[in-house]
Amino acid sequence: MHALQYEITLPADYEMDVIRRRVRSKGHLLDGWPGLGLKAFAIRERGKDGSTVNQYAPFYLWTDHEALTGFLRGPGFQGLSDDFGRPAVRNWHGLAHEHGPAHGETPRVAERLMRAVPEGGDTATTIDLALDELRAVVREPGVHSAALGLDPHRWELVRFVLRILGVPGGSEGEQRYEVLHLSQGTTR
Repeated sequence: MHALQYEITLPADYEMDVIRRRVRSKGHLLDGWPGLGLKAFAIRERGKDGSTVNQYAPFYLWTDHEALTGFLRGPGFQGLSDDFGRPAVRNWHGLAHEHGPAHGETPRVAERLMRAVPEGGDTATTIDLALDELRAVVREPGVHSAALGLDPHRWELVRFVLRILGVPGGSEGEQRYEVLHLSQGTTR
């Protein structure tokens, strides 16, 4: 499994309904995409859920690296690049992906938490603790699914959680997103 995300930060006065319409008209094109685990079409809107920016920031889980590469080389990603500029794409090696009790429902909220793997510490223990935290989160009511990934270049972990409803609070450094559409692919 591979996780990736790109963030397209838009002007402060950008009409986010443009993105909503774009997702409504094109989001379904990735439904059933071979080699895609899921794509959460996610946005952050300035002034909502603590966001200071308008941003389109979809998150992907790929089950097949060739499908991921094909997507980045394909017309859909080229169209996005033509419209907004080619974004930098963050990627993580997938460590875990688990379904929660609300997996059959439509997620409306996403949370992303990134944190460093401390230098000089025990990497395996840090990852094991993050996996334990993921397993605890995924059992919470309203959780659709959750994933954990590792970027060994930056030595950073990412946890991404999809929920059917938002929950108050959150961890320090957590980013919250509105999920406009969820595409789920097929296994190759």
